[in-house]
Amino acid sequence: MSINNILDRGVNQILPSKKELEKLMNKRKITLYQGFDPTADSLHIGHFIGLRKLAQFQELGHKVIFLIGDFTAMIGDPTDKSATRQKLSPGEIRKNFKNYKKQASKLVRFEGENKAEVKFNSEWLGKFNFEEVLELSSNFTVQQMLERDFFQTRLKKQKPIYLHEFLYPLMQGYDSVAMNVDLEVGGNDQLFNMMAGRTLLKSAKNKQKFVLTMKLLTDANGKKMGKTEDNAIFLSDSPSDIYGKIMAMPDTFLPQAVELLTDLQLDFYKKHNALETKKRIALEVVEQIYDKPKAQEAQSYFENAFQKGNLPEKIPVIKIEERSLNIIDLIDKSDLISSRSQIKRLVKQGAISINGEKITAIDSEISVSKNLIIKIGKKDYVKYKKS
Repeated sequence: MSINNILDRGVNQILPSKKELEKLMNKRKITLYQGFDPTADSLHIGHFIGLRKLAQFQELGHKVIFLIGDFTAMIGDPTDKSATRQKLSPGEIRKNFKNYKKQASKLVRFEGENKAEVKFNSEWLGKFNFEEVLELSSNFTVQQMLERDFFQTRLKKQKPIYLHEFLYPLMQGYDSVAMNVDLEVGGNDQLFNMMAGRTLLKSAKNKQKFVLTMKLLTDANGKKMGKTEDNAIFLSDSPSDIYGKIMAMPDTFLPQAVELLTDLQLDFYKKHNALETKKRIALEVVEQIYDKPKAQEAQSYFENAFQKGNLPEKIPVIKIEERSLNIIDLIDKSDLISSRSQIKRLVKQGAISINGEKITAIDSEISVSKNLIIKIGKKDYVKYKKS
């Protein structure tokens, strides 16, 4: 992929300009990063979009940093939030980012030539003293913070804005100073935080930092994918689950999904109907996250189960509160099998399948979605959905 394509496809804007960044990239290799706050135990499709862009820069030989915001996650990014985020403990944060590198490695290389580097912002933010926090704060005004739309919304609704929420952009901004980067990549909803880093790097080192914002996967009304449990796609989801969730996307997502999730021609959706476009997008995404055989298996399962109707007309539906459960606990909720020891035997024997994939490990953790259909033995089916 050429520099021009990297700086164009899926990109919302580049500051101060695309022309200047292209000139710098032609002159020398740059250092860039994207930060990922571990506020959940899996990366999701929004992160996938950013990881694809990082991988593109890496392929051209540029230095990529995969930053885990273990310190910033303790406060939580207030961006686009109508209420204050719940604070996470260090233990919860460590548990959440446990598999982040493994998930990111499906797109970004952490081994071999020009390998990406993993960093944690607690390395520098955890060492700040109060004097340094005051010095950092002096670069911004309260008016700048209050101008943000979501803070204005909270003020109108008389919802609280806590002081630590003002400090979040400063901390994210300081990441750029600590790593001395040339470029930060992120979603266009992160522009304010990313520009804070541009301000701080200029102040601290008189260095220009470029900001590249990515388009978000949104519907015609501007609603982001992942806002609800039913349409969130996690990189820890099974191949069939990811495939099924993409097939459930509204047609309005398709132009952006082609651009942001695949390397297909941008007009692909114009040359094919919605069903064909979704199937191709789903195949491409699963192949990137897993591999080609698993993507083809997921497609075959979808075609057999949902397009050809090779499922019973009536499947019992069980609503559960948890986002994920151990396979034994999950099947136990169905009351189809009398004992947990019998469930374990069936799992070990390969008699349990989820969305067409056999589950043979009794410690398997299963994420719950609206497309979660479990087959027990030869003829029993049960469908789970989030309550």
